[in-house]
Amino acid sequence: MRTPKDTVTRMKSDYIQEYEAQERKEKRRRKAILKRLVVFSTLAVLVLGSLTIYHFKQRSIQADIENEYTELQEEMIQLEKEEKDLMEEIAMLKDEEYILELARTNYFLSKEGELIFLTDDSNN
Repeated sequence: MRTPKDTVTRMKSDYIQEYEAQERKEKRRRKAILKRLVVFSTLAVLVLGSLTIYHFKQRSIQADIENEYTELQEEMIQLEKEEKDLMEEIAMLKDEEYILELARTNYFLSKEGELIFLTDDSNN
């Protein structure tokens, strides 16, 4: 069965040909605009996605560095305390009385005329 569109014949005038050429040109222009829009949208999504990924990687790296910094700060505090203790020990080792006391307690050296008795408590 024929549709009404099939039964109408087109006129072959210059105006109709120009009109049809203009319509084809407009369709091509719309397709070109749509293609450009798709390309630029895809490019924008790729750029934003890569920037987002880069941002989160940088945040992860920063968090790792901050954790490492905190650990190193704690280690530095511990080492400073150890250094302070060692400096105090060095100062005490310059005292002859302290060295004699260490020798008496650790190496069982005695003063002249002094006797040393070992007990169970002194073995520790």
